[in-house]
Amino acid sequence: MKLVLIVISAMFVNNFVFSRFLGICPYLGVSKKIDSAVGMGLAVIFVMTVSAAIAWFLDQILISLGLGFLRTIVFILVIAAFVQFIELFIKKNNPSLYDSLGIYLPLITTNCAILGLVLLNSMLKLGFLAAVFNALGASSGFAMALVIFAAIREKLELYDIPKPFQDLSIALITAGLLSMAFLGFQGIVK
Repeated sequence: MKLVLIVISAMFVNNFVFSRFLGICPYLGVSKKIDSAVGMGLAVIFVMTVSAAIAWFLDQILISLGLGFLRTIVFILVIAAFVQFIELFIKKNNPSLYDSLGIYLPLITTNCAILGLVLLNSMLKLGFLAAVFNALGASSGFAMALVIFAAIREKLELYDIPKPFQDLSIALITAGLLSMAFLGFQGIVK
């Protein structure tokens, strides 16, 4: 039951996009079409969950050796390795998705949401399962935010929006409204 609460909390209450404001670059950049949002969301779920699992083990080793100060560098290397793997996999198996994600796919490496998660897991001293479930919830919340936002942006393309509010302006207004909507989940999990 505790692991389910961790997932719900990470997905809704402490959503990385809407509550922590991490990962905004791919959130705004890849959310124009639902297909690319789903692809990016799945890539982030994979990279974040696997990186959190491996980073947990590496964190334990670094702490036991007294090398905790190397956390950030080691975590970035782990994340970069998985992003390279996922980039090559998508390029080979789904070239159209690879093209639609463009520069944002390799930018997963520097996505502050992924690095923020592994550092947060380390700082909170979560156990292995709790860290993996926190990563699964956080990455699912990130993917959910991307898909919701992409669906709204696709619908907005159908409407006649006044010129000053077109493109990024309406996207930022929509993101702010979604963020406020997710404030309704505060207090659901203590």
